[in-house]
Amino acid sequence: MKTNMKTLLLIPFFALLLFSSCQDEVTEITPTEESEALTAESELTGLMFSTSIMDGSADNIIDNASCTSVKLPITVKVNGVEIIIDSREDFKVIEAIFNQFEDDDDKLEIIFPITIILSDHEEIVLNNREELEALIEDCRGENEEDDDIECIDFQYPISFSVFNTDFQIIDVITIENDRELYKFLKRVKNAEVIASLNFPITLEYADGTTVEVNNNEELARTIKEAKDVCDEDDDNDYGDDDFTKERLDEYLMSCPWLVYEFKRDNQDNTEQYIEYVLNFKEDNVVVMHARGGDLLTGTWSTRVTDRGALIKLEFDNLVDFTLEWFVYDLEPGKIKLYQSGGNRIILKKNCDIVTDITKERIENFLQECLWRIARLNIEGVDNEKEYIGTPFKFYEDNVVKLRVNGELLQGTYEIGVRNAGYILQITLDGRPELKLEWLITFLENDLIKLANANNQMILMRHCPDDDEDIDYIADVLTNGEWEVALYEDQNANETENYNGYVVGFNEDGMLFAEGNGNDFRGSWLAYRNNGLYLGLNFRTQDEPFSELKHRWKIKEITPNRIELKDYNSNGEIERILVLEKR
Repeated sequence: MKTNMKTLLLIPFFALLLFSSCQDEVTEITPTEESEALTAESELTGLMFSTSIMDGSADNIIDNASCTSVKLPITVKVNGVEIIIDSREDFKVIEAIFNQFEDDDDKLEIIFPITIILSDHEEIVLNNREELEALIEDCRGENEEDDDIECIDFQYPISFSVFNTDFQIIDVITIENDRELYKFLKRVKNAEVIASLNFPITLEYADGTTVEVNNNEELARTIKEAKDVCDEDDDNDYGDDDFTKERLDEYLMSCPWLVYEFKRDNQDNTEQYIEYVLNFKEDNVVVMHARGGDLLTGTWSTRVTDRGALIKLEFDNLVDFTLEWFVYDLEPGKIKLYQSGGNRIILKKNCDIVTDITKERIENFLQECLWRIARLNIEGVDNEKEYIGTPFKFYEDNVVKLRVNGELLQGTYEIGVRNAGYILQITLDGRPELKLEWLITFLENDLIKLANANNQMILMRHCPDDDEDIDYIADVLTNGEWEVALYEDQNANETENYNGYVVGFNEDGMLFAEGNGNDFRGSWLAYRNNGLYLGLNFRTQDEPFSELKHRWKIKEITPNRIELKDYNSNGEIERILVLEKR
């Protein structure tokens, strides 16, 4: 089955197609074969259903049951100390109190009433310990086989096409979380609906890596293969400090580890060590990659005691890390270490980090795709918005081009070596903020971080030729002219400010708006970054189009309509922009 961006985003367009007498337009979307529909008894339906079951193992230290989860916030007494638990991060506070003394009797008292979330995502209120004990009696056993699949999960949103008995599409349902998926698949299992999943979709493994699948067969195989590849942590101890030494060693050596947080002797040294990279190698050798390019070699070893696992690090020239650290918590893709006296390290697993850097590798890396400026901070001033829609292109002959307003500015670039680190120097006329010796502090497959004193720049890989969704968006945008059908800012409707204007997107990346005696020019870029985005850069300080300079998230796109949204840091919608074809 072939589905694409059009299948995922053309929600209103389906209704138009279904009730139109023009059968030629129906072929705009590749139809689903009847054999690919989910059925009540199919293996795939069962696998997806098991993946959507609520996993209650994260809070086992509170309720001692993997089939239930306590809805936060709640109040508990831990060894007589009353604390409020309002996030999963607070579970570690309970374990820290439990681990404070080896010879005490650890006790946890829940202050009732509490709300419990069941495996089917339903919620019930419990008023006392007896009601909780009765509820979890059937699933108290530790590490017993259960129905839920925890080692892989869907990246939402996903969507289903819903059909009538004649196998004609009557609706498209968008699913935003496990609870919605569980409820929808329950209807499929009860034969209440006929539906098929719209591909491609992305799934995420427990270690944070992802995989894209494109049909039912791939999806079923991927879920089955992932079912038992992680520790579901269904014991009654929070975290995964029940690792064996062998599993812990293998986990440490599986990928590089990035320093995310660092405290020593109650002093927060995170800023000093953030994004340092630890490479645990065989023969107990550990290599530290500093941001400036320096390499520091030390030794590492592990041991497991009744109190949990420990990691010992020793460096001749890195005293802050030299200590035997308790494994405070092990999560998929994250390790938390601590030692008494206010010492703490949080490491994040990152298999995409490039550690064996060479000049040639950096040059090849730059030349593979376009690179967009995701962040640019010069002397404390954010210049990133000036480069929305203006990607770099690096060529073999040390030529670099920057697309601005549909035109290419040409300059040069060079990779050099400074103090054991690598630098990127860019020279473009009229762009003095870029003409710095940028130290390459961090290199991933899709990301380059650069620094120069207090100046920072982040480049993100942009490969439109390899992305069908980006191609589709570009085709829609450049096919005709548009007008602003809706602009809401903080729920205030300001659409009338754009009456009389025509908006256009040229294939060369130029953006324009004409009308009311005005002519605005700028740049645009459609790209992917944990979702699909449209960068609009009207290069003017004049209203109303200066307000539209932003990286908008694409929520819906059809050949005649584009809906864009701007979210704040809390995930709330602040602005909505809708463009419609003239």
